[in-house]
Amino acid sequence: MYIDSHCHLDFTVFDEDRDHLIEQCRHLGVDGFIIPGTKFERWNNQVLLKARYPMFSMAYGIHPYFLSDELIVSVEYLGEFCENNDAVAVGEIGLDIWPTSLPLDLQLSFFRSQLSVASTLNLPIILHARRSYDLLYKELKKQRFSYGGVVHGFSGSLVQAKRFIELGFVLGIGGNITYTRASKSIKVVKELKNEDFVLETDSPDMPVMGLQGERNTPRNIPLIAQSIADIRQQSLHSIAKNTSMNVCRVFPKFVRGSNVEL
Repeated sequence: MYIDSHCHLDFTVFDEDRDHLIEQCRHLGVDGFIIPGTKFERWNNQVLLKARYPMFSMAYGIHPYFLSDELIVSVEYLGEFCENNDAVAVGEIGLDIWPTSLPLDLQLSFFRSQLSVASTLNLPIILHARRSYDLLYKELKKQRFSYGGVVHGFSGSLVQAKRFIELGFVLGIGGNITYTRASKSIKVVKELKNEDFVLETDSPDMPVMGLQGERNTPRNIPLIAQSIADIRQQSLHSIAKNTSMNVCRVFPKFVRGSNVEL
């Protein structure tokens, strides 16, 4: 059985067929879903979805790319919200170094504040790191964060991977690994230990090879797992088993949804 450790099934693009999609996923063996938060205004919607879909595990946080609509005061509600709503992690938080992103000092302010909440609650984090691996590693070391988590959509070097792993993180491996041009990521995945990575889709984004332009969904987790199995010359069963164990280890509050009826 598989777990999608990072999918945005709360997004409105899934509103019309969410029930059907989840049933399809479960027939494919995908029975666990972690939904990271992106905006303060969407946290309550996540809570409502959790009540409707007990197989969803929720994380709450403010995504660095969407800070233009946020106030730092929103972070003051984060700790209590996580405690009251069974958060498995604080996230999606991090740094996004991109031409259209907001100034780095603002992003750092939000990141440090949310990291402090995670530390206070002894929760892992879901780390967004676009062109910011080295800077985030330094921040985590500086803040002495010790609760680990997942580096979402990892595409860095083996040296960067090992640094995060030493801090207690696992790497989120998604659709990027299915592309033959992703030579750096393929090299990293070959070298990782079984306990160093988890599966993710980042649905509805990050499509697998051959499905570009289509809405990505957790149905594609087995395709990602198969690519990893081929790269590592391991069985599909071992990839499913090891990555699921890794999710449960990194997110102690995660609960699988195998026996939950819709």
